[in-house]
Amino acid sequence: QVQLVESGGGLVQAGGSLRLSCAASGLTFTAYGMGWFRQAPGQEREFVAAISRVGGITYYADSAKGRFTISRPNAERTVYLQMNNLKPENTAVYYCATDLGRLSPAARQAEYDYWGQGTQVTVSS
Repeated sequence: QVQLVESGGGLVQAGGSLRLSCAASGLTFTAYGMGWFRQAPGQEREFVAAISRVGGITYYADSAKGRFTISRPNAERTVYLQMNNLKPENTAVYYCATDLGRLSPAARQAEYDYWGQGTQVTVSS
């Protein structure tokens, strides 16, 4: 019954911006970490950004620092990934996931328990 639904992907030119959303449902836990990952065609899924289940501590892949921002506003069950200055190499399917066990933001896929279906981000030159 747990469901994560990503949205906000689309086609954007290089240098443009997108904001991805991840809406969670079916979770009885009041606190959980969230992460964003992406998978380009023919490539392994890689870590992008994460936020801890307590304290709202964020962690970013080096490629995302300064351009991407993960957030989870108060009174919302939606996690966002604001992506600015997008580059063609950012083209991928972006996934969100929940981390029910770790106290710190996690970059390893194995730390996450539930995954969304993904949303396509395409950045053109």
